[in-house]
Amino acid sequence: MIPRRTFLKSSVVAGLSLSTLVRVARGGQHDGPAGAGPVPFDLSRDVPTKRFDGERCWCHPRAGIVAGAGRDGLPRVVMTMNTLHLEGSDVFKGMYDLRTDDLGKTWTEPRQLESLAPRYETLDGLRRPVAVSDFWPCRHAATKTLLGTGHTVVYTPDWKVARPRPRHTAYSVYDPARDQWAPWRKLAMPDEPRFHDAGAGCTQRYDLADGTILLPFYFHPPGRNSHVAVARCDFDGRTLRYREHGNALGIDDETRGLHEPSLTRFGGEYFLTIRNDKRGFVTRSRDGLEFEPIRPWQFDDGTELGNYNTQQHWVTHSEAMFLVYTRRGAGNDHVFRHRAPLFMAQVDPERLRVIRATERILVPERGARLGNFGVTDVSEHETWVTVAEWMQPKGVDKYGSDGSVFVARIRWSRPNENVAVG
Repeated sequence: MIPRRTFLKSSVVAGLSLSTLVRVARGGQHDGPAGAGPVPFDLSRDVPTKRFDGERCWCHPRAGIVAGAGRDGLPRVVMTMNTLHLEGSDVFKGMYDLRTDDLGKTWTEPRQLESLAPRYETLDGLRRPVAVSDFWPCRHAATKTLLGTGHTVVYTPDWKVARPRPRHTAYSVYDPARDQWAPWRKLAMPDEPRFHDAGAGCTQRYDLADGTILLPFYFHPPGRNSHVAVARCDFDGRTLRYREHGNALGIDDETRGLHEPSLTRFGGEYFLTIRNDKRGFVTRSRDGLEFEPIRPWQFDDGTELGNYNTQQHWVTHSEAMFLVYTRRGAGNDHVFRHRAPLFMAQVDPERLRVIRATERILVPERGARLGNFGVTDVSEHETWVTVAEWMQPKGVDKYGSDGSVFVARIRWSRPNENVAVG
């Protein structure tokens, strides 16, 4: 095990409240004080690993827990991530994991996962590599397993992203006794043309008490923009099975459509946040399958949030829900698609707007993008947001980025009753 490394520049030493810190920010944003709103929290940032050698960096770090599998009854936290090869676009040649059994005091070194490695398939007469990426491990409480979901990326023989392409939801189950991931499998979907390019990459799912999984996904009907929907799935601890999906949400314009939906539940309703080239969208549902028409994300003063062409995810406490996002207007015009810093703010669930006064910086901007991240409820007292500095385009390191993987640790002042600890 290696000691955790705590990032000091523009950050907080582990255990200190953000209320002790005033960030010298481009654009006038401040890190603190933390916890404005109904659920105060403290925030610290750790760097368990980093990678940037001019050829590769880490991306898509997301974590899940195995309850009671850590030291002295603590949860084991298992983080997976891809390597990103910097010579191309979205070139993911390997999946790795690392873990902590003591809530981040120590971490293992990243190890390459052969069970989640790319495979070769013959498509259109060519032998092509197919990788798993955009992976998200999440505890499935009903079966007491750690289930990760993502999607496949099909490349040309020389590792270029193929379009049009077949795409599937990929999944794998972690075995804590062996500390191993099962070989990745594909979720079987209805054999319809619209689902030949369909996957759950970077999507945040919601599990019901009976074990039913509500899995957001996006798909590309032939000749149309990408759509999103939520699938109802069964899971028995080994096999994930599609049962049905709700209404398809789409937008017919000059953009690529809707992507990377993420789901949460709060106050008896379900909420879906969605990526689009021009702006992020949000919608709600009573049953988690059938959703209202989408609306663009706005601040509570009616101005646009400024998020575009990247994902947003939820941090949900039993007393309030929050959105994690990137946006324009933070002195960050030099950052690719304004994908840093990484913000969190409380959401008004009635108006479906972000409350501007509660906005806080989870991870500061150092030139590299931070738009691909994950959220993990580690316990009723802590939620972690995990993100890596994506070291493209060339030269972002001149602003201080070095390929760090950040764990932003949100420590709640009151227990999060949404989190099952057994």
